[in-house]
Amino acid sequence: MSDEIPQIGLGTWKNKGQETCAEAVEAALDAGYRHIDTAQIYGNERHVGEGLQNSDVPNDEVFVATKIWNNNLKYDKSGKKHHDDAYESALRSRDLLNVDTIDLLYVHWPAEDYGDGTLEALDRLYDEGVIENVGVSNFTPELVREAQRKLDAPLVANQVEMHPLLPQDEMLDFADDAGIDVVAYSPLGRGKALDLPEVQDVAEKHDATPAQVCVAWSIERGAKPIPKSENPDRIRENYGALDVSLDSDDVEKITSVDERERLIDPGFAPDW
Repeated sequence: MSDEIPQIGLGTWKNKGQETCAEAVEAALDAGYRHIDTAQIYGNERHVGEGLQNSDVPNDEVFVATKIWNNNLKYDKSGKKHHDDAYESALRSRDLLNVDTIDLLYVHWPAEDYGDGTLEALDRLYDEGVIENVGVSNFTPELVREAQRKLDAPLVANQVEMHPLLPQDEMLDFADDAGIDVVAYSPLGRGKALDLPEVQDVAEKHDATPAQVCVAWSIERGAKPIPKSENPDRIRENYGALDVSLDSDDVEKITSVDERERLIDPGFAPDW
């Protein structure tokens, strides 16, 4: 597992507004976050980069992650430049983010042109210092193992949907055995988890908000959540989860929720 990935990060999905995205990144860094997560498909890498540059926090203190989108997974080893090339798209992402090195580059989905060429491109990016770490996202345990076998670079994380309605027990056990981190997106279940009686009971017990409890629950189970928000108050509230100490009964109470729901399941998703 990587000691580099901070315990909590700011997700930026759907935050496409130039000012709101840059301001959200600034607010997060000011609140104490040191992990900012974006993706090529979000269309906001440039705005994330602006927020990083506008902040008083030095870039080398911030862990910046992005993801290669499905139509950029090809790799031409001949060295010819192609717009949809994994290597070239990563260079564009680095330029948009305005960083010297991307701390973590994920394959966003094992979809379309994903394959050995994609992994070769990641190895090249790693060897050349364009990226510091390699990750995958929305991969099953079997796909993670396959990627680990084919990569020369160490694979440090799998980013997956995880919240009280989708606790990802199997993935957490697998990640522990495989020596990788689980980065949890949608840790609030797009708001659905906040209304669960179990979450609300634990929140009342700890004088915390349901959102803080969901984030703290993910952290306590060994994941690294990246709650998204454009609102500076919510950003600070989510970061306050680090001050919420859940005991084993709290964690078990939330994990044992009967209701189960996967919220992100596009047609190109793997066979979960």
